[in-house]
Amino acid sequence: MAAKRSHGRSLAGRDVVSIFDLSDAEIESLFALADEMSRQSRTRSDLCADKILASLFYEPSTRTRFSFESAMLRLGGGIISCADVQASSVAKGETLADTVRILHSYADIIVIRHPLEGSAQAAADYSSVPVINAGDGPHEHPTQTLLDLYTIRREKGSIAGASVALVGDLKHGRTAHSLAFGLARFGAKIICIAPAGLEMPAEILERLERDFNLRPEFYHSLADFVSEPNRLAARIKEPVLTAEILKLIDVIYVTRVQKERFKSQKEFEAAKGSYAITSTLLRRARPDTLIMHPLPRVDELAYEVDLDPRAAYFRQASYGLPVRMALLAAVLGKRKTKAQPSPEAAGRTSEVDLTSAGIHCQNPGCITTTEVYLRARFIPVPDKPKRASCHYCGQEMSVSVSRE
Repeated sequence: MAAKRSHGRSLAGRDVVSIFDLSDAEIESLFALADEMSRQSRTRSDLCADKILASLFYEPSTRTRFSFESAMLRLGGGIISCADVQASSVAKGETLADTVRILHSYADIIVIRHPLEGSAQAAADYSSVPVINAGDGPHEHPTQTLLDLYTIRREKGSIAGASVALVGDLKHGRTAHSLAFGLARFGAKIICIAPAGLEMPAEILERLERDFNLRPEFYHSLADFVSEPNRLAARIKEPVLTAEILKLIDVIYVTRVQKERFKSQKEFEAAKGSYAITSTLLRRARPDTLIMHPLPRVDELAYEVDLDPRAAYFRQASYGLPVRMALLAAVLGKRKTKAQPSPEAAGRTSEVDLTSAGIHCQNPGCITTTEVYLRARFIPVPDKPKRASCHYCGQEMSVSVSRE
């Protein structure tokens, strides 16, 4: 595995695989830098004129890939891009590790999207240059979380205390997973609205409660949500329990209800209609409620909503440019940010190699299921002596590990 150069406590040279790789202070510092970058996002600087970004995408992307590449160009840097890995040596069977070890000799930073969970961490382990996760299966999408949090902060003034409804496929939606942690870290309140079987994964809910003492409210449809105001109002502690439920919400964050996850067309059609955001529904919301969506949309956002000033999703996408400009400049060492490494990143020093014991990750979507050369590495879970999480995908499992 490649060894990265040490840059002390700064963001320079660091990987960003998970939102937990960044401390709260570092995120706030990046937002301040993004504010500055937003004033020059339509011009070209020479800040990164001596740097090259490798854009390695194993899955389709519009906003993430183009905003990263545009960010690098706006900073004056260069790009080498692979938007179709089937046109590369991957089609010949080249492993992820070998691909990364080639690219790190050509570029100064790698941005990767991959369908398997833990792929970004595997890439980071084999790269001598920083790796940024642009989405690894349903696992995480940390830079989307950064721009989502930045959107709320910029449009609402603060994240702390905001009530955010996460709506749609919360089981497979990596944007919702990363965002839930980001919201919890900055003191927001979370409501989960998802079809039966597509609820937020148990391991994410367990961590929200364990690390942040946060237990979201749950609903299976928007119809259930708007018909039970007292239950949510009591949890949010609104003084007027008879207020219409949508008037308690500061942000509605919509994700696509994925057709391929349903057993039949009939079940999908029923679910799809329960999650549609329309102008009729928004009449019950506050005049300052934000409507957000990571995009692309299908049927869950009516086009009529685009004309509503509360529809923030295209502004949200545009914020990806200054946020990613800020992140690239910081990781490439071109701009200083507050440095306060997160406890999560520091905790990786306690990893345990269980290859010799024949123990492997039990997650069928983990990168270790296909990249068989990867060692089985686990991180002990705090306060759970017989549990550990996979170094790559983060899934917890029962193991006997030594903490010495």
